[in-house]
Amino acid sequence: MWAAIKQANDGINEKLSRRRVVLCGNPNVGKSTVFNALTKMRQHTGNWPGKTVELASGTCLYKDTLIELVDLPGTYSLFPHSQEESISAQCLMEKAFDLCVIVCDATLLRRNLHLVFQVLELGIPCMIVLNLIDEAKRRQIKIDTQRLASLLGCEVVAVSATHKKSLQALKQAIAEHPLHKNTFSLPYRKEVEEELQVLEVHYPSRFEALAALCDEKSRDPRVLVSQKRLKDKQVGNGYDLVAAAYQEKATQILLQTEQKTDKLPLSKFDRLATHRVYGILLMLVMLFVVFWITMEGANLPSAWLSALFRELEAVLLAGCEKVHMPWLWQSFLVQGIFRTVGWVVSVMLPPMLIFFPLFTFLEDLGYLPRVAFQLDGAFAKSGACGKQALTMCMGFGCNAVGVSGARIIDGRKERELAILTNAFVPCNGRFPTLIALITIFFTTMRHTWIDSVLAALFLCLFILLSIAVTLVINRILSRTLYRDTPASFALELPPYRRPQLLQILVRSFCDRTLKVLGRAVAAAFFGGIFLWVLSNVMVEQQSLFQAAANWLDPFAHLLGMDGVILLAFFLGFPANEIVLPIVMMGYTASGVMMELGSFTLLRELFIANGWTWISALCVMLFSLFHFPCATTLMTIYRESGSKRLTVLAFFIPLCIGVLLCIGVHLLASL
Repeated sequence: MWAAIKQANDGINEKLSRRRVVLCGNPNVGKSTVFNALTKMRQHTGNWPGKTVELASGTCLYKDTLIELVDLPGTYSLFPHSQEESISAQCLMEKAFDLCVIVCDATLLRRNLHLVFQVLELGIPCMIVLNLIDEAKRRQIKIDTQRLASLLGCEVVAVSATHKKSLQALKQAIAEHPLHKNTFSLPYRKEVEEELQVLEVHYPSRFEALAALCDEKSRDPRVLVSQKRLKDKQVGNGYDLVAAAYQEKATQILLQTEQKTDKLPLSKFDRLATHRVYGILLMLVMLFVVFWITMEGANLPSAWLSALFRELEAVLLAGCEKVHMPWLWQSFLVQGIFRTVGWVVSVMLPPMLIFFPLFTFLEDLGYLPRVAFQLDGAFAKSGACGKQALTMCMGFGCNAVGVSGARIIDGRKERELAILTNAFVPCNGRFPTLIALITIFFTTMRHTWIDSVLAALFLCLFILLSIAVTLVINRILSRTLYRDTPASFALELPPYRRPQLLQILVRSFCDRTLKVLGRAVAAAFFGGIFLWVLSNVMVEQQSLFQAAANWLDPFAHLLGMDGVILLAFFLGFPANEIVLPIVMMGYTASGVMMELGSFTLLRELFIANGWTWISALCVMLFSLFHFPCATTLMTIYRESGSKRLTVLAFFIPLCIGVLLCIGVHLLASL
């Protein structure tokens, strides 16, 4: 990473002194805001050596000092529970930098101090940045920064990165820091200190020995012996004892440095958002509004993109004919690959451009943690964590994003439960199927505002069903596969903050829309190749597609569907967006993926092939509960590194979907 920064700044005067700095801190403390305010437009990303994660990096100047900054992933602890925490811990322990800047939230200093203690105990040059100092003042919180610096043995600078306050003082402090190693050391219980003396001999530093002692997954025989001795003494495990020491020390420091009035009363909106009854109603209204805006707003742009891709397809076919390309290659490249990719883009891009900014707005506003608060009780009873509500919300855009978002959940049990059940909520790729079938079979199809409201309500009912099934499956898994895994919960309600609209648009487009769309396009590319081969390779006067559909037909009828529909779901494994086009292709025997110009024509096609509202309901249920797409499964494996978890994530929703469809079909038959 440092080599990449140096290469990016080759044009800068080599006479400047350089100072390598890493930023670390808890999530949501404004660390990235501090980074952006310091570096401005001098930013880029790259991989930390030996890591696969991209880290933001940049530079800023103070007089004759070039400050090279790397923004580490947000972490609550250097005793890692997630991939992001592991990356931050490893980068800090490598000590390949001159100075570590710990960014803290001035309004939540007690929580932030736990990470501060851990970083200080690494014995590296450190300084602390108290961000959101204006928010602390508004909430009548006063912090004695000089006393805090004296107690921690490192410099403390108070800033407001959002409003660009004291940034120059921060630059000066970083550039002029003496870079002396920190000597802070926290005393622990006698039993812990005894084990640390034993382990320190085998580890590079006291902190690394401490981290090993707190690692419940350690396979080091020496660590296991120490952990067993603590257990035999019945004083608790290493992690709990260390956490208790952090809590005690944080209390002592806050008593000497922090002054604040009694807890401020909740605002009227917060009283509503956290109310047992009205809070739930508000959450449902928010859900309905977001989906209604997304559905209504995406229709026209999606139609424009679809028309554009049709025109481009015609141009490509004309170009192929001019160069006398064989028909088989034309069909393969244009009608196979290009058409599949074009369909995915036209279907996915408009809703994402609406949904992701809305989601990011609610996230930045501070409302989503209130959703987690409302659902925490239900998730806790099911053996999960309220933070799973946030990952579920992320899954509405893309299940793969929801899986990645599970990093915010500390406990292994709760994190894996969130990953296993994330695909239960419909992603951006499944919305088109749900919306199309709701419109065709459960509305009047007159395209009035009543129809749009009715469609949004039906969609919300399916969302509530997905949440209910998620809770049930969490309950079952927590009492079976995860019954011996301890639970852990940590929820906080951050203050409401004014969202930065420009940042919302940039972040939602770059960090979410483009990444999700890129993965979907890659999956659709290879899916288009496979689909074309199945549709155009003939065996005994029928395509492989039709042969496979006929073979699946008996089982599909048990589910209230037919072989074409079931095969379309399996072929839609690369990208859920192509399920309906595959069904249409199968019914028309066109050999290439297609789309029809209106819902009326689509309804006529489905009814001609034996569809009823029961068939539509079964297809919608199976769309809601079936195996995740290829992108999501790849993300699950990348995040967890577990083949077992990936296989479970494939089969659990599939089994649920099969059972639900069989049940609905049997009830309808009666």
